[in-house]
Amino acid sequence: MYGYVGRVLIGHSYFLKYDAKQTRKMKPYPPLSTLITASVLRDSGFEVSLFDAMLSDGEAEFEELVRRLRPPIVGILEDNFNFLTKMCTTRMREACLEMIRMAKAGGSRVCVNGSDAADHAELYLEAGADAVIVGETELTFRQLAEAWSREESPDLSTIPGLILRRVSGRHGPSLAVLQSGAALGGDLLRTATRPFVEDLDDLPLPAWDLVDVGRYREAWTKAHGRFSWNLITTRGCPFKCNWCAKPLYGTRYAQRSPASVAEELRLLKASVAPDHAWFADDIFGLTARWIESFADEVAQRDARIPFHMQSRVDLMRPPAVAALAAAGAEEVWLGVESGAQSILDRMDKGTTLEEIRSATRMLREHGIRAAWFLQLGYTGETWEDILLTRDLVRDERPDDIGVSVSYPLPGTVFHDRVKEHLAGQTNWRESDDLLMMFKGTYTSPFYKKIRDLLHDEALVVQLPDGPEAGERRLALDEAWREAERTEAEFRAVAVS
Repeated sequence: MYGYVGRVLIGHSYFLKYDAKQTRKMKPYPPLSTLITASVLRDSGFEVSLFDAMLSDGEAEFEELVRRLRPPIVGILEDNFNFLTKMCTTRMREACLEMIRMAKAGGSRVCVNGSDAADHAELYLEAGADAVIVGETELTFRQLAEAWSREESPDLSTIPGLILRRVSGRHGPSLAVLQSGAALGGDLLRTATRPFVEDLDDLPLPAWDLVDVGRYREAWTKAHGRFSWNLITTRGCPFKCNWCAKPLYGTRYAQRSPASVAEELRLLKASVAPDHAWFADDIFGLTARWIESFADEVAQRDARIPFHMQSRVDLMRPPAVAALAAAGAEEVWLGVESGAQSILDRMDKGTTLEEIRSATRMLREHGIRAAWFLQLGYTGETWEDILLTRDLVRDERPDDIGVSVSYPLPGTVFHDRVKEHLAGQTNWRESDDLLMMFKGTYTSPFYKKIRDLLHDEALVVQLPDGPEAGERRLALDEAWREAERTEAEFRAVAVS
């Protein structure tokens, strides 16, 4: 059944339709990491097909594709540059497990990867997956696909970067037991750690031709009047915020060359023709020097596309911000998190309120929108800390905000701090749940109320002075007073 065939079906399990919040936002992007893996496979001679779950109607489409193509090898490879996959929502987990069962029923060998699969490999192997990839995906999956294509029963223990089921007599002592897999009838084994890709410029560009570009264009233009596309310039993050998980790329910071990224923009502009670009990096452009070089390379190629990206407030220095404006930056999302310095310090954020204010003002002076990520519910947060966050929004008037509650991700210092206080649920079902998974200062309903008030604050500060703004400000002030009158009713057992 498994002779050399060279045919692979790859896909992912992030169905936009299963996340009500993201469906309302309607900002879909193709699976970037999955598409890079597709190109790596093609360069090695494989015939590759894609199942793109993002705008799919559901798992039945995947089952039909498996039935029609009968692929010997299936890779359900998450887009590890999509921050939503790090949340490991249970609805997407359910979708992936169902896709594994469908592929196995069709006679395929199946490999999966992603943050949730790395954390809970036994669930995915029990569903029928033959292997789980940990760490970077591209080279591991290529080596696995080659092994499966060469022989019917290859010894996978020599392939770095895998979690496998122990098979009696098949795996040598070099494999370390990762955790018990008693439900599977044996131990789970982890092969040697695969080294990171040394030079990101050596990787091919994503296989854009596999994507239904027209479907994405229609979704974007209908919702927003313009069409956006995603790119990536780095892997990893060198900073050590203690709530941030780095299950795949770690704390290293690997960066493509400015020329490579600018050339991708040029080719993207010519082939896909987006109106806008989203750089999905955790940290885009660590230094002003890199951004300045990038701006020059973009200008030389006439490759400028307005873009959004993410960074830190302490990186927004005058040379960097000027270079971002020259390169085409339209909006920068900053990890502000809180208006209380004590909370930032507890997070090991390494930033100050003055840096938040300076970065926001500097971006605005250069014509770049400043957007903030805010986080509620971190351990030790008080009502006064929440008010400090509100006042910071009022003072600095960010152009947009995104609000969440602290989310304990396995493997983080923050998770270790609160694991004894986890309230039973360890994953949200979808990204709008905003559920406290540990006993913080307040309960989930109260944090949802504060989330809504902060969003109202961000809207009101953007209104021009006039009767409407005045009326909405009065109503919002009263809503805050009401929250203060009732906050004691929503207090939970605080974590020290």
